[in-house]
Amino acid sequence: MRPNKKDELVRKALTVFYRDGFHATGMDKLVAETGVSKTSMYKHFRTKEELIVAVLKLRDESFREWFERRVDELADTPADKILASFDALVEWFEEDSYRGCMFINAGAEFNCKDDPIRQEAAHHKQVLLDYFTNLARQAGARDPELLGCRILLLKEGAIVTSSLLGTAQPACDAKETARILLDEALKG
Repeated sequence: MRPNKKDELVRKALTVFYRDGFHATGMDKLVAETGVSKTSMYKHFRTKEELIVAVLKLRDESFREWFERRVDELADTPADKILASFDALVEWFEEDSYRGCMFINAGAEFNCKDDPIRQEAAHHKQVLLDYFTNLARQAGARDPELLGCRILLLKEGAIVTSSLLGTAQPACDAKETARILLDEALKG
């Protein structure tokens, strides 16, 4: 099925926002980069903020689809999937287009807790926390909520550090720390 104009706009805007940032990307730049007129943009989205929320929803869906699929390809058991998540991060960090996490970036640019953009970013992190907590539960962790939280913190820290230092090494370091936490959480 061919994507409609609104979906095409969101996909193209995602690329521009991820590359250049939200505040640094004005509507004129979006018009130039996407080939979609302002009239058409405003037909689909009343404000730039509405477009950003749609972009974040698309990024959430596409990132989690890729991430969970890749983790499943790399490992079989829940415990191994927790560790493999850091191998998937290494792959992401090594992409030429890697610019950090769009949701961390959105949270930094839109820091009012009631902002719909920040809320969308927070939702993404909550879904990832649920994912890690579920894996921890399936692995038999004594306190799956605590382990899920700690794994998410390692993942997020690896993202920020890799983005700032320009290396994938933080994911490798985080994996080794996750291994220690996982071993401790699974002790009888």
